[in-house]
Amino acid sequence: MSDDEQPEPPEPRREAPRQWAPRDRTADSGGTDDPGRSQGSGPGEPRGPGPGADDPGAGEPTGQGASAGAAAEQEAASGRKRPRRTGWRRFVPRWRLVLGLFLFCALLLIGGFVAGYMLVSIPAANAGATAQSNVFLYADGSQLASDGEVNRENIQLAQVPLTVQHAVLAAEDRDFYSERAVDPKAMVRAAWNTLTGKGTQGGSTITQQYVKNYYLGQEQTVTRKVKEFFIAIKLNREQSKDDILAGYLNTSYFGRNAYGIQAASQAYYGKNVEKLTTGEGAYLASLLNSPSAYDVIAHPQNKPRALARWNYVLDGMVKKKWLSATERAATTFPVPGKAKTRAGLAGQRGYLVEAVKDYLTSNKIIDENTLATGGYRITTTIQKDKQDAFVKAVDDKVNSKLSSVRKADRNVRVGGASIDPATGKVLAMYGGIDYTKQYVNNATRRDFQVGSTFKPFVFTSAVVNDSRTQDGRPITPNTVYDGTNKRTVQGWKGTPYNPANEDDASYGQITVRTATDKSVNAVYAQMAVDVGPSKVKQTAIDLGIPADTPDLTASPSIALGPSTASVLDMTQAYATLAGHGRHGTYTMVESVTKDGETTELPAQDAEQAVSREAADTTTSMLQSVVDGGTGTAAQASGRPAAGKTGTAEQDKAAWFAGYTPDLATVVAVMGADPDTAVQQPLYGALGLPRMNGGGPPAQIWAQYTKGALQGSEAKDFDLELQEGANTPVEPPTPNPFQSPTPGRDQGQTQGQDQGQTQGQDQGRTGGRDQGQTQGQNQGRTQGQNQGQTGGRNQGQTQGQDQGQTQGGADNGGTVNGGQNQGPTQGQTQGQTQGQTQGQDQGQTQGGADNAGTNAGTVEGTGGTPNGLADRPRGWRSQ
Repeated sequence: MSDDEQPEPPEPRREAPRQWAPRDRTADSGGTDDPGRSQGSGPGEPRGPGPGADDPGAGEPTGQGASAGAAAEQEAASGRKRPRRTGWRRFVPRWRLVLGLFLFCALLLIGGFVAGYMLVSIPAANAGATAQSNVFLYADGSQLASDGEVNRENIQLAQVPLTVQHAVLAAEDRDFYSERAVDPKAMVRAAWNTLTGKGTQGGSTITQQYVKNYYLGQEQTVTRKVKEFFIAIKLNREQSKDDILAGYLNTSYFGRNAYGIQAASQAYYGKNVEKLTTGEGAYLASLLNSPSAYDVIAHPQNKPRALARWNYVLDGMVKKKWLSATERAATTFPVPGKAKTRAGLAGQRGYLVEAVKDYLTSNKIIDENTLATGGYRITTTIQKDKQDAFVKAVDDKVNSKLSSVRKADRNVRVGGASIDPATGKVLAMYGGIDYTKQYVNNATRRDFQVGSTFKPFVFTSAVVNDSRTQDGRPITPNTVYDGTNKRTVQGWKGTPYNPANEDDASYGQITVRTATDKSVNAVYAQMAVDVGPSKVKQTAIDLGIPADTPDLTASPSIALGPSTASVLDMTQAYATLAGHGRHGTYTMVESVTKDGETTELPAQDAEQAVSREAADTTTSMLQSVVDGGTGTAAQASGRPAAGKTGTAEQDKAAWFAGYTPDLATVVAVMGADPDTAVQQPLYGALGLPRMNGGGPPAQIWAQYTKGALQGSEAKDFDLELQEGANTPVEPPTPNPFQSPTPGRDQGQTQGQDQGQTQGQDQGRTGGRDQGQTQGQNQGRTQGQNQGQTGGRNQGQTQGQDQGQTQGGADNGGTVNGGQNQGPTQGQTQGQTQGQTQGQDQGQTQGGADNAGTNAGTVEGTGGTPNGLADRPRGWRSQ
């Protein structure tokens, strides 16, 4: 076999490297107990694999088992063992474990704090914390009403006396100004004080309590507490301590439905917080802990607990050196007042509140939505004593006389307003029986005719515009007009207008002053045309009647008062007359504040709306209405007064508008169905056959004015009259070519002289007692029978022959005017004989309209206690 064919020799076997093993002490000592040791081997000989060497696990240890064994052999070799814990030590963790757990928790807490601080933000205030009432005050600062559901009024911290602030801190958080937002010590201290009987004290700081009140809520949950914690910390960094304390005082609940310390001060002591004493402040601070439990009025049995808490607060103030020991000893427990029903909107309060709101919004002082957010402190111009006097007058003269038996009485409504002419301030207002029963304010509604209370504006306009009659005579109180019933107005280019007088009475030739006393429609309708209806309208607006008043139209009917101005509007206009023609927009508000800031109010500067002569001359005529016209009931005020009565169509409203030199007041009695609000006549109401301005309205006016001005000195009017106001203005010269003229002149002259003389003397003197009986029976029977029969027959027959021998007034004189003998004899003899005979014979030879109707009807009407000549009958064009 060649070398090439020789098989290659096998490669030598590679053995695994031998691992080191500890020396076997037994082997070293010659022992043969080790089964792993090869027999027959001497010292130093290498140990072969021995039996089973092919098994890797058979000769020598490997892996974990080898390591554990090695460790055990090494420990055994060193002779040391770790002692095992026994007994209670087995349950105590080693320090390394404790340290590890502590570090883990610390890291967890820090991480949680950082995460919470980053994630929890300061939220918006909750609705309950910001809700406030608008508080309305009388002019003297006493509370009139509040209009919100939440009884709260926020104030500035500066308004709270320092002793009261310290009392709250002593009760709730004595270290408030030096502590952090969250104080663990406070929590511990609170628990300790509670356990030891030193009084309960909240564990939360004032900051935390404020956060709970203002931002969160009162629910007791872990989530709320966590949020409270983080918000308090953030808030403490962003707001000052003073701001936080102020917020706390404004949001805390003190019982008696009072939220905030201002509401609490009113609820318990009936005063503003600025006037609280130290003792009162300490009591209110005590309530914060448990309002209902510490109310010694609601729960008299709890007074010992309340006293203990009160003493705890004062002692805390001494300890903190906020109160001296001497002052502490002198402080006595201030018993709070009785709990009062919250001043809601019942009675007159609701009417006043709504009128004030309307004033604020209509004058753009505060818009309606902003006002609705609440928190405003509104001091009104309403004077409580005058308001009470107004209510009493209405109760005495109307409400006490209402009867459920009379159907008409259920329709009776009363409205009234009173203004100081010098300032334009509304001092009192009567809106209705009760705001909770009748929502509509009768003082501000604009849906009832003002009637003849508008007539003075016509005369005022005549003086302002130097107006003259159709025949060129200046219009003064003594200007003579034709007061014939249903006389067609002259000079009007529109639809013919012939208004009826009250009760269809004719007055013939009559002065403006007398026509004002008697409220003669025919005279004032003609005067409105003489002045110009558009000028009359403008004068009314200048005096204070709103330009947008319904039915304020420039036509002859404007004089009779078909417009529907409110009672407050009319009061404003009459206040302008009382103020010698100076007018400034009325006001119902003295001041408005919110959160310590004052809202600017419009200026009340008055301006001369009409001339003083015009206003004062009108006043002089209105004095005559009170002295002897339809407004004599106003004399009961005991003051120099001027006024005018008025009655709407069908007796649906009766008015009296009047004033003294220092108080203007208007009263209206209205008829409206309480269910449908439809206007209703007032015939038979209060047991009276008819309702007119000289009745209940004038009576209310008189009683109210007397009570409102009680204690003040009576003043006389200081008047500057128009030129010629006291000079008689002669009627026009009769036209000789017109037969009706001499007779009308003579008849009106004779009738006026005789009618006014006899009618006024007899009617006002005796007529008040027997006016309706004697005047109506004698006047209408004798005057109409004799005057119209004898006058018309005799005048027409005899007058044609003799002119004015037996001259009748209107009917007799008109025809009698001397057609045959002409104006000379008719005018000369008729005026002479007519005036003489009319004055001497009176009812004997009395003429028809003026000699009869005036001598009779004037006598009766003038003698009627309340007057019946002020209704705008027939004011609409026919």
